Amino acid sequence: MTTTAETGAALRLHDPNVRGFASDNYSGVHPEILAALAAANEGHQVSYGEDDYTSRLHEIMEEHFGPGIECFPVFNGTGANVLSLQSLLPRWGAVVCASTAHINMDENGAPERIGGIKLLQVPTPDGKLTPELIDKEAWGWGDEHRAQPLAVSITQTTELGTCYTPEEVRAIADHVHAKGMKLHMDGARLANAAAHLQVPLRAFTRDAGVDILSFGGTKNGLLFGEVVVALNPEAAHGLVYLRKMNMQLASKMRFMSAQFIALLEGGLWLRSASHANAMASRLRAAVDTIDGVRPTQKTESNGVFAVLPEGVADRLRASFRFYDWDEAAREVRWMCSFDTTEGDVDSFIAAIRHELRDYDGGQAG
Repeated sequence: MTTTAETGAALRLHDPNVRGFASDNYSGVHPEILAALAAANEGHQVSYGEDDYTSRLHEIMEEHFGPGIECFPVFNGTGANVLSLQSLLPRWGAVVCASTAHINMDENGAPERIGGIKLLQVPTPDGKLTPELIDKEAWGWGDEHRAQPLAVSITQTTELGTCYTPEEVRAIADHVHAKGMKLHMDGARLANAAAHLQVPLRAFTRDAGVDILSFGGTKNGLLFGEVVVALNPEAAHGLVYLRKMNMQLASKMRFMSAQFIALLEGGLWLRSASHANAMASRLRAAVDTIDGVRPTQKTESNGVFAVLPEGVADRLRASFRFYDWDEAAREVRWMCSFDTTEGDVDSFIAAIRHELRDYDGGQAG
């Protein structure tokens, strides 16, 4: 029996024709990113960030966000968020965030357990904080019995697919800065926000008063990696040490940086995000015409949220993978990616219509 190791053939364990709408993490790596990794793979480069690629990445980040920033590539989004928030806070500091925030719902307590950070959650109707909502938890300074609210974390785009405008971010930044607090942005889908808003990245980040940013790449076609961007380095402390302490310092950092260079240097970030958004808009436009499907949020990025009649989601999942968002309410989330095609969307729409062909409006509740 001849093995793949003996023939040198690539081993594939999955069916590449299977498509889904569960997460933009399900997609593969963009071919341009793979090419950049292959190009960076030749020869030797200094480790732990003293390589030519990481130096070039810093230059490109300054082109997008302006001079005087600091950049710290890390392995993943949870690491980027914990690292960012730790740099903003003393040991007694707390962070105000939306109750739906990724740091609260999907990071398994990492901010609290690893970062030692108390999260002060605020319910929101659409995933977005406002100055008024922030004030529900921004109080108690000087009270030794209360964790001190010293930072706010917002997500762009939010976990519900909604998008902050530059003006909304500026209003939050001005509000929290006036209270002596700092502002973190979880930008796992930052590119999708820029594509929706049709403005430069810095328009709703640095120019709007954000102090530190978790810049996402994995959800936009990278193999792995995010970048912590200190937009206001005076507000962030000890990032170079905290990255190592949090096990986020890559020895072969050139492979992280090479990916972001390929993503950011020639506009791939915007092309990929715009396409993902467009596929979500295509899906949403069709969903709006289907009796029995009730959208629950605005479609402002690459996600569609909707309520389905009883049992429909499980039948659909036999052909297309996706997640429940609120199982009790029968609310689901459908995500599009850089490689989602019009054919993928149209096939999914046809499947939804098929499952709802006998729908009676009274069944949805």
